[in-house]
Amino acid sequence: MDQKLDQLKFVVLDEEDLEIVSAHLQDAVVKVADVLWRPQENRVVVALNRFDWEGAQADKPEYRRRRSALRFERVLSCKCKSVNPAGKDAVLNLLAVEFEETDSPAGAVTLIFSGGGAVRLEVECLEAELADLGPTWTTGTCPAHTIEAQAVKTSRQAGEG
Repeated sequence: MDQKLDQLKFVVLDEEDLEIVSAHLQDAVVKVADVLWRPQENRVVVALNRFDWEGAQADKPEYRRRRSALRFERVLSCKCKSVNPAGKDAVLNLLAVEFEETDSPAGAVTLIFSGGGAVRLEVECLEAELADLGPTWTTGTCPAHTIEAQAVKTSRQAGEG
């Protein structure tokens, strides 16, 4: 398949759009140095390596990653929780991107990482874009979440009783 044709590009203008982007970004890996807060431009740009979930769920599964960029506009502030901005080489695993409306259309976008880390963006309104930047490369494994698997197993056992 033509590499250009399978590249994603999404514009995010509402919470439903962000949910779709969040699904595509689940298990993306991000270096702290690749989270760029540009306060003079009211912009945050995140360069990341997203996992290709479409390829992993195909008839013949292929585990691939692709370099992508996630950009947020109209950002008023950027705050970190359990993410050290000075630890530039630290690698974060993105679990989800969520939006909570505060004073419509303003709200807070939260990038949630495994291990309890988060980046919270106060925004005037939801305006973002996800774009793939190039070809895929093969990776040896498919991300898995043992905590979720344990929760499912526990709930099934509880239902059997």
